[in-house]
Amino acid sequence: MQEIKAFIFDMDGVILDSETICDKAWLEVAKKQNLPNPQDVMKQCLGTNKNDTIQILKKNYGADFDSEYFIQQTSDYFHQIEFSSGIPLMPFAKEILDYLKPKYRIALASSTRKATVERQLKAVGVLDYFETLTCGDMVEHSKPNPEIYLMACNSLGLKPEECVAIEDSPNGIKSAFSANLHTIMIPDKIQPTEEIKKMCERILLSLEQIKSFY
Repeated sequence: MQEIKAFIFDMDGVILDSETICDKAWLEVAKKQNLPNPQDVMKQCLGTNKNDTIQILKKNYGADFDSEYFIQQTSDYFHQIEFSSGIPLMPFAKEILDYLKPKYRIALASSTRKATVERQLKAVGVLDYFETLTCGDMVEHSKPNPEIYLMACNSLGLKPEECVAIEDSPNGIKSAFSANLHTIMIPDKIQPTEEIKKMCERILLSLEQIKSFY
């Protein structure tokens, strides 16, 4: 078994409690547009980048659906909340980064755009913990495709088997598992199915529990 050398974190729902704000923005815009089943479609999009979100929206609402406009509206609403109230850290996020930093290399693999990732992590004072950032606008296909995790491992010069992925969503777990990383799920908005459970080495209640194993 390969020695663990790095932890690669997802951001939304793992480091930042941004998904609560995302959900609120998504449902508000969907309500204004009278879209059916917005929560189901929202779950399908969790952890994906913009390109894949557009395809999911068109699949659910028709090829003529203006996905770009919908995404822009949700983004505008999200930023209103972000800039007025800020995005809080998830419980124990800072503590676990402090705990891991002396022992392991730390990187990020997020479906969010790099400029947004840098701004949001800097705002809560944790940007400097991450050696590399691999983001949604740097890959063609984000999670559940393994591309983003393979790129993140490559950015560290490490094999996937030497890295642990920390994820909250099924799409994120599928991505990391397909890339052959060790996978830890800390569910936020979506609980794991039996299929997802089989892909997880561990399912924890919070980031704090990582201390019990590493």
